[in-house]
Amino acid sequence: MLYQLSYTPRAGGEVASGRCARKGSAAPTRCRVVTDVMSRRIRQWLDTVFTRIATFIALAAGQPTTFILALFVILVWATTGPMFNFSDTWQLIVNTGTTIITFLMVFLIQNSQNRDAASMQAKLDELLRALDKARSQFIGIEHLTDRQIELIREALEREAEQSRAEDDPKKGKSKTTRDTVDRLLDRF
Repeated sequence: MLYQLSYTPRAGGEVASGRCARKGSAAPTRCRVVTDVMSRRIRQWLDTVFTRIATFIALAAGQPTTFILALFVILVWATTGPMFNFSDTWQLIVNTGTTIITFLMVFLIQNSQNRDAASMQAKLDELLRALDKARSQFIGIEHLTDRQIELIREALEREAEQSRAEDDPKKGKSKTTRDTVDRLLDRF
């Protein structure tokens, strides 16, 4: 017999004490499965643990000491070659080890780059939001397609070139700040 814990939300976001309903039976419509809340907490915990581990490994992997250690391991492996007659097993050891490390490092490096890019984007968005003359339409353009972003970049470069060609650089800049991202995209 399987039971499913559920709760009934109260006014103000409080949660009533748990109530069990037999799996497969009709549960009250206002009830929500506790496992959703638990799985969200577990997911958050796993994200936090993975982020800490990934950050630690990424920082450690980028240190000169780590490179020297890896070089030392390869040198030890290479010098043991004659002892093992350069056998297939001897070669398989380094191939397997480096493949596993490379495979895992791909995910750790990607995670590190994703976090760095997201934090940089958040900082840039805050700068755009905080500056009076900045165009707030640029906030969130990282969600556009590559082609749309390229069109915006090309249009901005052309406008910057035009403003440089004019004698009054402030005039060109004020014209640039009036345009929006949508207008730049509509031109193409």
